[in-house]
Amino acid sequence: MSEIKTLQKGEKFAHASVGSLKGFEGKQFVKDATGATSCEISFGSLPTGAAIPFFHSHRENEENYIILSGEGKFQVDDTVFDIAEGSVIRVATHSDRNIKCTSAEPLVYICIQAKEGSLGGYTMTDADVTERENLL
Repeated sequence: MSEIKTLQKGEKFAHASVGSLKGFEGKQFVKDATGATSCEISFGSLPTGAAIPFFHSHRENEENYIILSGEGKFQVDDTVFDIAEGSVIRVATHSDRNIKCTSAEPLVYICIQAKEGSLGGYTMTDADVTERENLL
């Protein structure tokens, strides 16, 4: 099983890694490693034929799944659909969900969980272009 590692922390940032996603196995939550206060991010991997062993729903948080590799089936309540690398799935609150790997390769995904309806400004509506010396 992969384990998330905090690599560096500053007053205004945190840098963590689960390592190579090619060999990633299991489920790892990122919040504690980064100190996130706005959302929970997790990395998950399911081997061929495996599904999450339970359905679940959230009372306040929606989830957004981003499929990084593999193929599978996703179920929301009584609706089942195919997913594959590049799929992005948003699941609302009070909705049962589950995911299953149907490909020969593992199904690797990121899940981002945040309070439903909380997104105010985003992208350039929440950004200020600033002047700073580029040290890259």
